[in-house]
Amino acid sequence: MTKKTQAAQAGRPGRRPALNAEHVTVLRAITQQMPRSSLDEVTRELFRRTGTQVNPVTVRKALRQAGIERLKPLRRAGERAAVQGAAPVRYGYTDAHRRTDDGKGMNTDLTDAEWALVRDLFEREGQRGAPARYARREILNACSYALRTGCAWRLLPKTFAPWPAVYKAFSRWAAAGLFETMHDRLRQQWRERIGKAPEPTAAIIDSQSTRSTAQGGNTGFDAGKKVKGRKRHLVVDTLGLLLAVTVTAASVQDRDGAAPVVAQACAKVPGLKKLYTDAAYGGQCALAIEKTHGISVEVVRHPGNRATGTWQDAQQPLWPEVVAKGFVVQAKRWVVERTHAWNERARRLMAHHDRSDWAPVAWIWLAEARILASRLAT
Repeated sequence: MTKKTQAAQAGRPGRRPALNAEHVTVLRAITQQMPRSSLDEVTRELFRRTGTQVNPVTVRKALRQAGIERLKPLRRAGERAAVQGAAPVRYGYTDAHRRTDDGKGMNTDLTDAEWALVRDLFEREGQRGAPARYARREILNACSYALRTGCAWRLLPKTFAPWPAVYKAFSRWAAAGLFETMHDRLRQQWRERIGKAPEPTAAIIDSQSTRSTAQGGNTGFDAGKKVKGRKRHLVVDTLGLLLAVTVTAASVQDRDGAAPVVAQACAKVPGLKKLYTDAAYGGQCALAIEKTHGISVEVVRHPGNRATGTWQDAQQPLWPEVVAKGFVVQAKRWVVERTHAWNERARRLMAHHDRSDWAPVAWIWLAEARILASRLAT
């Protein structure tokens, strides 16, 4: 019999456990709310809620003693994701999406109601110097036409102002951040219209790799997506509205491109408290974001992720989870994917036609602003 066993039988007190019954109750709640979180994420969430900092090994031991184990998903051939009791939805253009030009312009032109929302940003009262040679509204219409159709500057229709004047105005507005200001104003107005606070408290981050053209510029190769071009890093709110965007070479990893775009979003919206990410931003990247900006990072993983599995409480036995084959909607993750789809409606954003680094960012702000202007004017 060892000395440790003899001391235990004699009733002498040993070292106090790092986690008590209250901590186990908190761990049980964490695993129920975040069933697919990793052990490190559970440990950080425990520290955030109770202020108790322990080693992940201690947390794993406490979870096992409480009957909470990882449940690895089982795979069945031919199993597909089922749509729960939802009627088929018809998608496509309706009368609300169509515009009538009446022979006076293009279908991409701003309507009178849309122009009234942003007119003061482009036509400022009391400006010095000679009056503008071309109407600011017509120049903005030309930029919207180039965005939607993807045409080159030199191929703008003759009904617009000369292309050098349009390009010069576009570059000047982009340098002044006018498209971003336009979008931020419309975003706040739309959030207020649907009953939300003007500024969000939760956001979602994701990236998208798009191919480049022969125009050149800062490009790279994304080995995961097999795409040579650039990568857009977006931070959106829970409605899918843009908060921040950066454009890098496609070879830049998601975890490396997260810091600048998250810093941009936190500087614009100081009230951010929660950030949802995918597994590419987990681990040290999520920890660095939490330490730098003081926001909580939750990694939303696919149900079929066999690296982390799903936490299962022995007090609430469940059947082994079967991973559906095919597309599975993930909570909070589909929002930013929908924003990527919105951007690809503009043919200018389906590939990078600009050699500069600032033009792709300006196009994204303009595309998102045009979507919001159309919503608010309807």
